[in-house]
Amino acid sequence: MTASQSAPHAVVTGAARGIGAAIARALAADGFRLTLLGRQRDTLQALAAELPQAQIVLADVSDAAQVADAFAQARAGFGPITALVNNAGQAHSAPFLKTDAALWQRMLAVNLSGTVHCTQQALPDMLDAGWGRVVNVASTAAQRGYAYVTAYCAAKHGVLGLTRALALEVATKGVTVNAVCPGYTDTDLLQDSVANIVAKTGRSQAQARADLAAGNPQRRLVQPDEVADAVRWLCGASAGSVTGQAISVSGGEVM
Repeated sequence: MTASQSAPHAVVTGAARGIGAAIARALAADGFRLTLLGRQRDTLQALAAELPQAQIVLADVSDAAQVADAFAQARAGFGPITALVNNAGQAHSAPFLKTDAALWQRMLAVNLSGTVHCTQQALPDMLDAGWGRVVNVASTAAQRGYAYVTAYCAAKHGVLGLTRALALEVATKGVTVNAVCPGYTDTDLLQDSVANIVAKTGRSQAQARADLAAGNPQRRLVQPDEVADAVRWLCGASAGSVTGQAISVSGGEVM
């Protein structure tokens, strides 16, 4: 990292809670100035208040115009962007034949197009500096299939394809592009899945959580800090030879 990047600026999308908040804390510990991007003003402000150098910007990542405005605000506050963590995402389940056009488009818009919109805004700064990091939080759904989430899996597979292609495109520019692929992780989003299982099957919350953990060979849920540590490493100087990779944080579910 050059002297001009001694106080690097990272943008973390979907930063309000869960994996995003854990990533923000990990990068803050490494001295990054942070722009926390999301839609939940109060939650973002609470997180920013506990970090040494953090600002918030509000945007729906599926809206290209909102993203452009948000990145302009981010740059005005902390200067050129050194690292981008595309963490914002949504997951909704439905049998394939009940996956209507609106659900399909929403999964693509948030999970795939949102990643594209944010990367297109951040990448020029990295290319100008000759150094940068893009990390896409893609999920094991980018590496394998899961029943009843065809739209989500398709979108996340798209994120992984984007990661690999863009990594090759910028390989000689000092910019790396990687994906981190968590298995079921103990977050608020997972609790929504648990509630859905309980409502549809009558199982207890403990049974539902155990069912989700059963796919992990370690028989446990991934913790947000474990995902954040992988992202933190990929954003650092020591990961300069790592690009175009899908790093599975899943207890061996995907090898």
